[in-house]
Amino acid sequence: MRILLSILLVLLFLPDWSGEPRLPLLPDHATIRVEQVALVGRDPARVTLGGLTYLGGVELHGPRPAFGGFSAMMVEGERFTLLSDGGNIVSFAMGGDWTPRAVRFAALPAGPGRGWHKRERDSESLTRDPATGQLWVGFERANEIWRYVPGFAAAQAHSAPPAMAKWSSNGGAEAMVRLRDGRFVVLAEDRKGSAKGTVRGLVFNGDPVKAPRHGFTFSYRPPRGFKPTDMAELPDGRIAILNRRFAVSSAFTAALTLVPRAAI
Repeated sequence: MRILLSILLVLLFLPDWSGEPRLPLLPDHATIRVEQVALVGRDPARVTLGGLTYLGGVELHGPRPAFGGFSAMMVEGERFTLLSDGGNIVSFAMGGDWTPRAVRFAALPAGPGRGWHKRERDSESLTRDPATGQLWVGFERANEIWRYVPGFAAAQAHSAPPAMAKWSSNGGAEAMVRLRDGRFVVLAEDRKGSAKGTVRGLVFNGDPVKAPRHGFTFSYRPPRGFKPTDMAELPDGRIAILNRRFAVSSAFTAALTLVPRAAI
């Protein structure tokens, strides 16, 4: 009876939790819905934009509030992997029928901090070594790069490259790609480069987790008013950089730039 009374007194006088709520996580049951979208809603027959041909696209819908906020996407064949800025992972296969198959939800198994708050899982960039399956994730705020085993089953190691130490808490490793020659390219979102209108970029001679000091810096000039958000290496060696701009009048606008690898 004394034990029960003590427990009741503790519950009575213990203050309610008023701290920051836990980072939203995706449920175990993975299901998403897709809705096909046209390049231009008011002109669905239009399929060209500059030198690009629009092959199709979808809008993804999933369980809220954890689904969304995707900051990086990786495509290998018909396999899509999306990483949110809260460490949530959505992967699925999708072909020309625009129907997702083998949908999987997961969360990064480790990262900066405990993973309770969003600031401890502010994952912004993602790249992979197709030969080993290893994955690398760039984190804002902590300004760190983490390496994971294939499938994100576990974290292997991480580093805090000195060249990224002073990058802002909300403008860190926004885009990252592993080139076929083994080098890594990282772009900051808003760390200013050497000239007006540019942002800071880094080239690591190899794995930035193993050798975070080996490489050099450069400056990248995005289209005016835009910031880099993701990038990929094309088959011919050029680097395609996706840039994004936000304005109240037009919401988000994207621009694609192509950079010859020799220009870096």
